Amino acid sequence: MNVSEFVTSIGDDLTSWRRRFHQFPELGWTEYETTYLIGSELEELGYELYLGKEALVTEERMGVPVEETLQSAETKARNQGVPEEWLEKMKGGHTGLVAKLDTGRPGKHIAIRFDIDALPIAENKEGLASHFPTKQGFQSHYPNVMHACGHDGHAAIGLGVATFLSAHQGALTGSFTLLFQPAEEGSRGAKSMVEKGWLDDADVFLSGHIGISPMQVGEVVASAKGFLATSKLDVTFTGRSAHAGVEPQEGKNALLAAAAASLHLHAIPRHSGGETRINVGTLHAGSGRNVIPDHAAMSLETRGETSELNQYMEDEAVRIIQSSALLHGVQAAIQIVGKGVEATDEPGWQEFLQEATAYNDRVVKVRGSLPLKASEDVAYMLNHVRERGGKATYFIFGTPLAAGHHHPLFDYDEKVLEVAVNIYASSILSLLLDEE
Repeated sequence: MNVSEFVTSIGDDLTSWRRRFHQFPELGWTEYETTYLIGSELEELGYELYLGKEALVTEERMGVPVEETLQSAETKARNQGVPEEWLEKMKGGHTGLVAKLDTGRPGKHIAIRFDIDALPIAENKEGLASHFPTKQGFQSHYPNVMHACGHDGHAAIGLGVATFLSAHQGALTGSFTLLFQPAEEGSRGAKSMVEKGWLDDADVFLSGHIGISPMQVGEVVASAKGFLATSKLDVTFTGRSAHAGVEPQEGKNALLAAAAASLHLHAIPRHSGGETRINVGTLHAGSGRNVIPDHAAMSLETRGETSELNQYMEDEAVRIIQSSALLHGVQAAIQIVGKGVEATDEPGWQEFLQEATAYNDRVVKVRGSLPLKASEDVAYMLNHVRERGGKATYFIFGTPLAAGHHHPLFDYDEKVLEVAVNIYASSILSLLLDEE
């Protein structure tokens, strides 16, 4: 079969899907409309779908929004035309889905994961007319929510791969599991899918990411490494309100406790055992200039080259937060809302991909590996498959970037969508040929 010609034939669909997802971005555990759009396409392709609690373990989800936020997102999805039967299955933040295709012939079980959530970022807040999504009229329709990391493209690529498998299932062997994962941002969603057992018997696991490092379209990294372990913490400081002029001595200043903690958190000594990170991302406190602040809310994250190093950073962070609260006579409640593990690359994938794409004119260069120096929820999946004797890798699909990831002007060359589908399809065919 001619993979390149097939990908060319669905090129317009890939662009259309990407732009549709980009216009209607949804944050982790609220991807109701996104899940429905993906699922409705997969239904037409003949996939067996697993939705809601069928797709993930409820108790293993992390950082699920409060009920009010979930209900608001469900109402918005309902108004956008998501059918009631779909919303009922996804109710309470059970978004994402798993699609299965079994050829009925013996062969490998190949699993592929695509993440689908967006970020709490206002797109193009400078209002630049040159911003490509703005110029082409597909910028985010939702205030302060944006696909600023390429997950709109990942979802579109997933549909492209699904279309390829469906169209050629008569010539394929084995079975395929496509995981459209919610809540990757914040390392909150992968573990809930892993614990459902989808990857327990996977022979091969594939996933990937658009961009990451500046590369041209057609360049691909065969097996990324350097996934950092991470912890995501939400902290609430509770003090006592008082009149700042009449009786300041009666107050317990939660703002000062939070501010002190934020400064000292960034002063945690780095570890000689490897790379570590910490970042206080948000801090909200107080209610008025003449009121001793009785509340403060902080969100932060730690990272480490290994789970042990990340745990060192997390433990130090907890100690500093609690000490800062004690110093100012307030209470601190700490909640872990996300947790990611480390992962590395796997040998052999560069040679494999070079051979698989040898006659692929879209792939111009295959690089062996690339250190991410970041965290990715997919690490749970990579490790799970490898621990059971399977093969697993994480591709990086090259593209110039208009701005960095998690930036209001983030964008990429849409031709990367065709490259990615071509790489997945070529890899699948090569993996099946290895059986013969």
